[in-house]
Amino acid sequence: MTQPLTLLGIESSCDDTAAAVVRGHDVLASVVYGQTSLHADYGGVVPEIAARAHAEKLDHCVEEALVKAGLGLADLDGIAVTAGPGLIGGVLSGVMCAKGLAAATGLPLIGVNHLAGHALTPRLTDQLVYPYLMLLVSGGHCQFLIVKAHDSFQRIGGTIDDAPGEAFDKTARLLGLPQPGGPSVEKAAKSGDPKRFPLPRPLLNQQGCDMSFSGLKTAILRARDGVVAQEGGLSVQDQSDLSASFQAAITDVLIEKTRRALGEYLKLNPEIPAFAIAGGVAANGSVRDGLKALCAGLDTDFVAPPLHLCTDNAAIIAYVGIARMTAGETDDLTLSARPRWPLDQQAAPMLGSGKKGAKA
Repeated sequence: MTQPLTLLGIESSCDDTAAAVVRGHDVLASVVYGQTSLHADYGGVVPEIAARAHAEKLDHCVEEALVKAGLGLADLDGIAVTAGPGLIGGVLSGVMCAKGLAAATGLPLIGVNHLAGHALTPRLTDQLVYPYLMLLVSGGHCQFLIVKAHDSFQRIGGTIDDAPGEAFDKTARLLGLPQPGGPSVEKAAKSGDPKRFPLPRPLLNQQGCDMSFSGLKTAILRARDGVVAQEGGLSVQDQSDLSASFQAAITDVLIEKTRRALGEYLKLNPEIPAFAIAGGVAANGSVRDGLKALCAGLDTDFVAPPLHLCTDNAAIIAYVGIARMTAGETDDLTLSARPRWPLDQQAAPMLGSGKKGAKA
């Protein structure tokens, strides 16, 4: 029996420096160094600060992952690295680190699309059968993908402007909640009234699976300013009610658009219908519960990977590297860092860009 490949994965596309060792479908070690404290005073990720932190931490992160896995570089079959899309300084830091290791060891180098890492996470965790429908929803991306193979993706919808995660972060800043915004808004929403503020559900009156969230951010700003003008400030309850109303609007849009996307996907008559969600916003309980209920009503399996694999990490990068290497696909030292890299090369480009680069 052929031994499964063992790869080192490196991820540095935004504000998390990560390294992992994966053998087949087994994650032997996964290390993530966050940068939240470095960017806290700026209300968002500062690309130059992120790139510098990646350059300082990558070698330590790789070393820690290897130690935790109980392996050395000689025990690896290859090195996979995020080559895009993302903040170019961070992506470049990871690519150069991986190139150095590959040059020193002679190990194969595999460049990985960060979005493919998220899209194939259900294959790593649940060995999901192709084709399946994926909602990739994070700080910089939001799109529906029919995943047909490790290198075949059909985009059937996505955001035409801001991604939901970006909207969560900006809403948290508007309401005076700490970053990262997703967990803060969700926590505040638990004690809030989701019906107090009648926020819009953008594009629900239009056909298709495309989404828009920039207008929702504007609506939150106006609702907040209205409360401040009337009451002289925001109380804790005001923050909770605004958070709950915002989260409900996001959830309603994602559920309805997912319903439409499932309709398109099910036309393919998949042998085992399955819907998966990945990306940072997949950690939101309201979103997860709503999508799970939707899938149950359509006799479609619902797969939500563990939360630590939904946010940025290197295990999902190593896994895509294994898939590429198994298919005989490797790169050389001319591998370039790419700020934009759509998964579906045939689809028309989506408008706008988030903090990780192109939406699709």
